[in-house]
Amino acid sequence: MKLTFWGAARQVTGSMYLLEVDDYRILIDCGSDFDRDEKEKDLLYQQQKSVFPFDASLINTVLLTHAHIDHSGNIPNLFKEGFEGRVVCTDPTYGLTALLLKDAAMLHQKRLNTQNTTASRKRGRKAKVVPKDFFLEKQVNEALDNFVPVAFGQRYRIADHVAVTYIPAGHLLGAAHIYIEVWENGEKKTLCFSGDIGRKDYPLLVDPQPVPQVDYLICESTYGNRLHEDKRKPEEALADVINRTCVEIPGRLIIPSFSVGRTQALLYTLNRLYVEHNLPPIKVFSDSPLAYGSTKVYQKHVRLMNKEARVFKEDNDMLFDFENLIYLESTDASRAISNYNEPCIIISSSGMVQGGRVEQHVAANIGNPYATILMIGYASEGTLGWRLLNGQDNITIKGKKMPVLANIEKIDVFSGHGDRDDLLTFVKNQDASRLKKVFLVHGEHQSMMDFQGTLHTSGYQEVVIPERGQTFEL
Repeated sequence: MKLTFWGAARQVTGSMYLLEVDDYRILIDCGSDFDRDEKEKDLLYQQQKSVFPFDASLINTVLLTHAHIDHSGNIPNLFKEGFEGRVVCTDPTYGLTALLLKDAAMLHQKRLNTQNTTASRKRGRKAKVVPKDFFLEKQVNEALDNFVPVAFGQRYRIADHVAVTYIPAGHLLGAAHIYIEVWENGEKKTLCFSGDIGRKDYPLLVDPQPVPQVDYLICESTYGNRLHEDKRKPEEALADVINRTCVEIPGRLIIPSFSVGRTQALLYTLNRLYVEHNLPPIKVFSDSPLAYGSTKVYQKHVRLMNKEARVFKEDNDMLFDFENLIYLESTDASRAISNYNEPCIIISSSGMVQGGRVEQHVAANIGNPYATILMIGYASEGTLGWRLLNGQDNITIKGKKMPVLANIEKIDVFSGHGDRDDLLTFVKNQDASRLKKVFLVHGEHQSMMDFQGTLHTSGYQEVVIPERGQTFEL
């Protein structure tokens, strides 16, 4: 049995791991790589002659931990390059992945249309070459036709000698740790791919569940050297910000938020504040069609949520809809709220303020001292969100330089990732004397090295940080 690390190796995104059991090939996750820019990826694809460093037609099965695009985003390309197998995931993951992949295909189509239009206006200039990792709706639909949803906690045979069990991971609705049992030459071997590990007491979601003892653990390390700073409950932290920015001062609160997962946690928390804490009737605008679609998927799977959310649903009927909530679908409606002069809350994507409608809201309000931009999650270096968090006096949006007069605040109670202590708790469910190896993936290299040291101190000596393309015999 061989395990090769083809993504999220010494970097955060692009999760993709190839497990070979004799001639049966399993791909765990197939995500988009956002750590490399387009030039780096083009060069890599030229060297590989493909989006993938292996023959896609030889893969038998894909196991998908959860819907986020850095775990699912290259699945259509796998089918485009000859994959004919099935994609196994939980039912909520199927629903959310469908939305995310169709949204990505739409963005690819828009970029291609823009390139072709620009080329046609300039005589003699050819349209740019289509990036190899671009896919369109046709490839998405072909992929979705081959998804096989499975239930949590049920053992499934995907081959005569391989069984898988999906175990709740928190982090996102439908997200799973994947427990794999392999029988090879009369011997049973076990592995667990953590996916992204959630945190305890997160709005809507169940806590990450422990997995059975394994021989090999592949563990994410996004927060391997960080602890969450804010120890308050989400409703307490959010109420504090709203009271200061929209009640005590009649201002405007803009919350950049990812459409899938985080926006639903925000809307649910706001609903609870209105119902249970007498929040004044402030208008809330949810400005993301993708968030609207994702919320429908969440509504469909209430039975998979935590007890607190299920009880709230029984008592109040609605998890996400409340009297002052308005979903904005069209771009015209999105622009129009710039003229809304009463105190309000605007929730819009993306969470790092990198593209999406939120850029327009930030641009329209960055010079307003009565506006507050509330960052509620991690923003990678170089993004507009990162520049705001680092206190820059001026920012540039779409070529226009603007002074930062709005207030910039941050809370991390809505981060869906477990921190260092949560990751350590996950690993400590395994007996160090029986665990043959821990592989650290899905994190910045420094975070991995620091978490490796933490695990060594805790008695786990065989902790490896694999490089891209590195293969291990198990």
